[in-house]
Amino acid sequence: MAYLGDPKRTIEILNKYHIVFQKKFGQNFLIDTHVLDKIIAAAQITKDDMVLEIGPGIGTMTQYLCENAGKVIAVEIDRTLVPILENDTLSEYDNFRIINEDVLKLDLKKLIEEENGGRPIKVAANLPYYITTPIVMKLLEERLPIDNITVMVQKEVAERMQAGPGSKDYGALSLAVQYYADAYIAANVPPNCFMPRPNVGSAVIRLTLHSEPPVKVRDEKLMFALIRASFNQRRKTLQNGINNSPELNFSKESVSSALQQMDLPETVRGEALTLEQFAKLSDLLKS
Repeated sequence: MAYLGDPKRTIEILNKYHIVFQKKFGQNFLIDTHVLDKIIAAAQITKDDMVLEIGPGIGTMTQYLCENAGKVIAVEIDRTLVPILENDTLSEYDNFRIINEDVLKLDLKKLIEEENGGRPIKVAANLPYYITTPIVMKLLEERLPIDNITVMVQKEVAERMQAGPGSKDYGALSLAVQYYADAYIAANVPPNCFMPRPNVGSAVIRLTLHSEPPVKVRDEKLMFALIRASFNQRRKTLQNGINNSPELNFSKESVSSALQQMDLPETVRGEALTLEQFAKLSDLLKS
C-alpha cells in the first residue's frame, strides 16, 4: 500500500479528486513519515486503544493510526473528503469509522460511551491553526475519559501551552492547560513537512490529562475568570485587570487585601502568578 506520507501519493490523490485546499478549514496535509512516527510514539498508541482523530483530511495520519490502534474514529467537517476516505485512502481498514460533523458541536462523552464503553481514549490530530484553542479547551473542560491528547499545532501555541510564569508566552492558555494536563513538546515540525506549506513552524505536543487537578480551588469558574481578567490587559496590574473585567465584581480594596494576605505587592501583574497563586487568590476573594 502506498502511504500518503509519501508526497507523490498525496499529489496523486489531490489530482485524482481535484481537491482544492480549503482555507476556511485551515487544511495543510502532512507529507513526512518521520513526523507521523513521532506522533504515534508520543501518543503511545497500542492495539488496546481507541483513538479519536480530529480533521483526518485525506487520511495521512489516519493510515498510521489504523495500523497501530485497535479502533479509530475520525471526525471530519469537510464532507467532500468523506468519500475519499471511505472509498479510497482508508478502504483497506476495518477498524475505522468517519463522522462528518463539526467536533465543537459533537457530544464526545456520548461518543466515547457508545464506541469504547466509556473507557479512556487517546486523541490525535493535525489541528487547523485557526481553531486549535477552542478544540483543545473543549477536550479538557468537558472532563472526558481521555488518557492523552497528542496534537500538531502552531509552534508558538505549543510554546504557550507549556510556558511558565514570567515568560512572554505565559498566559491564560498556559494556565488552563496546566490545570487539566501535563504538557510535553514531542517534536518541532518545519513548514516543508506540509502541503501546502504554511507560513509558520509547527510542533507536536502531548497533553497527558491529570486524574486530579494539581491545585485545589473552591470555585473553578471564578479562578478562570480571574486568570482571563489578568491577561486580557497584560500591561496593566492584576488589580486593574480585575477591576476592568465585565465578568468580575470585586472592589479594589478586597483585591488589595487578598494580595496583601498573599505577600504580593499591589503592583503585581498576572503574568507573575503561578497556578497555585491564582487558586489562592480565587479562594480569598470567594470568602
